[in-house]
Amino acid sequence: MPVEEFVAGWISGALGLVLGHPFDTVKVRLQTQTTYRGIVDCMVKIYRHESAYFLAPFDLIKVRLQNQTEPRGQLGGPPPRYRGPMHCAASIFQKEGPRGLFRGAWALTLRDTPTLGIYFVTYEVLCRQYTPEGQNPSSATVLVAGGFAGIASWVTATPLDVIKSRMQMDGLKRRAYQGVLDCMVSSVRQEGPGVFFRGVTINSARAFPVNAVTFLSYEYLLRWG
Repeated sequence: MPVEEFVAGWISGALGLVLGHPFDTVKVRLQTQTTYRGIVDCMVKIYRHESAYFLAPFDLIKVRLQNQTEPRGQLGGPPPRYRGPMHCAASIFQKEGPRGLFRGAWALTLRDTPTLGIYFVTYEVLCRQYTPEGQNPSSATVLVAGGFAGIASWVTATPLDVIKSRMQMDGLKRRAYQGVLDCMVSSVRQEGPGVFFRGVTINSARAFPVNAVTFLSYEYLLRWG
């Protein structure tokens, strides 16, 4: 077997394990624990309490692909750095090592830990406020509560989301930051405190419809489960 095939197979296998690990975790939890009511409930609880570790590689790949500006297939132009999600993951793994796939994971943890609490508390408070005692919240209540829960969480999350994204792009050409704190300090020095709320408007605009539908689907799946 040529060395190139062995290395490619090893990298592909490692990537398969990394990217498939979240789904395998859900499977194992459902097989060995009785605290979950089904796949959706298991995924929601894992996301709520352990999301950063499992989502870090996926989030990193998303950010790298979203920042790719080379046009696809343009004659005479530079080829795209990444040809797709799997090629992006393989390139990061090859050039930056296994730790490269978890770049920004600490900032992601700091972002998600408080905001997930705000997310679910906001939803629960609004549902209870506008639902008669002893009844399930109506679809309209769930949509509005879910939408505002999404906005509340993203307004809180945006400062660390900025830092997370910058750290995930760090290392693409050269390392600019020594860590989360260094990234925060450097960003403020160069661009002022307003840098922490860059993107908050688009985050909020996206958060309302996405989380309204998410919570409505979640509630109906629980009732039908």
